[in-house]
Amino acid sequence: MSDKQSRQFRPLPVPNVELAGLFGERQDAICNSTAATLLDRCVEAGMIRAIDVDQPSPGIIIPLQTWSGSTQMFWDSDLGKSIETIAYSLYRQPNPELEARADAIIDMYGKMQDEDGYLNAWFQRVQPGRRWTNLRDHHELYCAGHLIEAAVAYYQATGKRKLLDIMSRFADYMLTVFGHGEGQLRGYCGHEEVELALVKLARVTAEKKYLDLAKYFIDERGQEPHFFTEEALRDGRDPKKFVQKTYEYNQAHQPVRNQTKVVGHAVRAMYLYSGMADIATEYNDDTLTSALETLWDDLTTKQMYVTGGIGPAAANEGFTDYYDLPNESAYAETCASVGLVFWANRMLGRGPNRRYADIMEQALYNGAMAGLSLDGKTFFYENPLESAGKHHRWTWHHCPCCPPNIARLLASVGSYMYAAADNEIAVHLYGESKARVPLASGVTATLVQTTRYPWDGAIHFEVNPDRNADFALSLRIPEWAEGATLAVNGKSVDLPAVTIDGYARIEREWQAGDKVDLNIPLIPRTLFANPRVRQDAGRAALMRGPLVYCVETTDNGHDLNGISLAGDPASAKTAEIAALEGAVALDIPVTRDEADWGSDLYRTTPPKSRAATARFVPYHLWDNREPGEMLVWIRAGQSHGA
Repeated sequence: MSDKQSRQFRPLPVPNVELAGLFGERQDAICNSTAATLLDRCVEAGMIRAIDVDQPSPGIIIPLQTWSGSTQMFWDSDLGKSIETIAYSLYRQPNPELEARADAIIDMYGKMQDEDGYLNAWFQRVQPGRRWTNLRDHHELYCAGHLIEAAVAYYQATGKRKLLDIMSRFADYMLTVFGHGEGQLRGYCGHEEVELALVKLARVTAEKKYLDLAKYFIDERGQEPHFFTEEALRDGRDPKKFVQKTYEYNQAHQPVRNQTKVVGHAVRAMYLYSGMADIATEYNDDTLTSALETLWDDLTTKQMYVTGGIGPAAANEGFTDYYDLPNESAYAETCASVGLVFWANRMLGRGPNRRYADIMEQALYNGAMAGLSLDGKTFFYENPLESAGKHHRWTWHHCPCCPPNIARLLASVGSYMYAAADNEIAVHLYGESKARVPLASGVTATLVQTTRYPWDGAIHFEVNPDRNADFALSLRIPEWAEGATLAVNGKSVDLPAVTIDGYARIEREWQAGDKVDLNIPLIPRTLFANPRVRQDAGRAALMRGPLVYCVETTDNGHDLNGISLAGDPASAKTAEIAALEGAVALDIPVTRDEADWGSDLYRTTPPKSRAATARFVPYHLWDNREPGEMLVWIRAGQSHGA
């Protein structure tokens, strides 16, 4: 095995993984409705007209945000994410009509692109004189990043190069605009994203110059004299007068290697750290990895909801104080959990480690997946952990970043499940799937994973290399998985002896038909919050496997706050709920406050309680049936040491 520091794991391309099971069902919903829904709503908003040079400029359509005139300024990113979603959906389920619509949009971008390669609907069609004048606020590189990601996805899924060539031309132009040379801008984007997109572009084109540009943007961020200050002065603006009034908002307050605390806008932070982790992998950069490990601990031990939701505040769409995790008012934007999945996945680039993969799974199944309804037609923007019954999914949003973000993540989730290094395959996530994994030796190994995970913990692999070959297969053993067992071709393996950083590493000569059986017991368990999280004092959350559970009015009636846990959740009865596509519910003994209080607002005796059973359902599935209350953190009864 090579030195860990120089191992480079890269995710499998989306077309290399076929999914069934829970993720397959989510992808079918995206193919059957979400992909077209995204495009329809982009059309309704006026986004297509905005890029159609055969029509007059639409000007400012929706003046929603005074600081930028409109969310329209970053519409290119919404179209980019929608095209990316369509690309992945076309791979799973051909749809000539949808593909033709995407091709027409790509043609419009081709016509709109300037001679020098520049491409941005707002700065070509609405404010043509303002190109590159306010990188802090204007999202130009962010929009480019999302279109680059769309280009890579569309090329991989359809083989069509047109958008890839358009965005490569734009990236080539960026190489002339940004840098330390004479006449070049020393800048970077106020909303990070282009960094990780350039890494994707480099990987698909094998052009290192795009990696170098991504690295430049990361290295330059937060350096003094501060680019955003100088830019504002050059543009005749007061550098202190902007909405957020602090460079912490966009993680530009310090050079990235000096940052130790996760601050500011949650999505921007996640995208920056994702780009940093990619560059750490590609350049074997220990200084970036070290900074990221510090930031990871800061986020996951002080600022993350049990769902993997992050960013409690609406005011800055981001972080506040340590241990400030309110439940009912939680912002926990879907995009931020999606971003945490991106970051966690990229932290696995330098070798499998469950400290990242466990959180990736937690954020994916709970904080992110909640953002899309079962039918694929409605979306959560904010993801509270408690609702009095008034929080429901949107059909759209005035700032529609989340719908296509969760859609593109779930449509491409196969590439988050598996990664490959020269002579090693890592399985980060479990689910019914088939993966084709090319290795450095020229061998291609096909892995067939048969399982009902996350509903059942029995996971069976068949390993089929196209010829006998030595390589390692590393399987994640979640930290919560007490009593997991592993067997190869029916012969038991000593798990502790082969486990490195939480992954069981099986190194051997593999031959077609080899079988691996991993069994992960899914025992319901209670979690308690750090006592400094005042909103969760005296309460517990329930998990089974990677899934956070909650109670809803649909199953339990009103007044959910009157429920206290009474028995050991490990002995919960399970039931499949047909209305939630066969999801596993947990029926658990509880006590409930009697509703005989009378008309007094306060009185000297506590309410009487009675024994009852409460039904808990997976948090990501809430608000898919009748509307009502929802609660994650339940009062912990006496048996839980409250």
